[in-house]
Amino acid sequence: MPRERPREERHREERPRARPREERRERRAHEPERERREPERERPRPGRPALVARDAARSAARHVRGLTGRTPEGVTSLERTEDGWTIGIEVVETHRIPDSTDILAEYRVELDDRGELVSYRRTERYYRGRAENRT
Repeated sequence: MPRERPREERHREERPRARPREERRERRAHEPERERREPERERPRPGRPALVARDAARSAARHVRGLTGRTPEGVTSLERTEDGWTIGIEVVETHRIPDSTDILAEYRVELDDRGELVSYRRTERYYRGRAENRT
């Protein structure tokens, strides 16, 4: 019966060797230009926003936290505008016991295409347990 080798030895033997950096660079230099270009979807296109929705929401949440000192609970709305983004951020303004009586607020944040703050304002305050009455 053959002796079984330790797992790490088998793994080392089966792993292909990586090419040295110079060899990879040399091979890349000989590739046609069209193959070396970055994918079309990753390059910014003219007329397209520089900031994607996810990054706009994160930037808005950071701005609200910095201005109010309160941690955002979540994103309530997100809208692309001509000049940037309009995002609704929900924040707990007052923690109470039980949690259903917490006072929440929604802040409306406007960002430009680079994620810089244009304006923000508190648009609404409500009790967590009565959020269904909001319109």
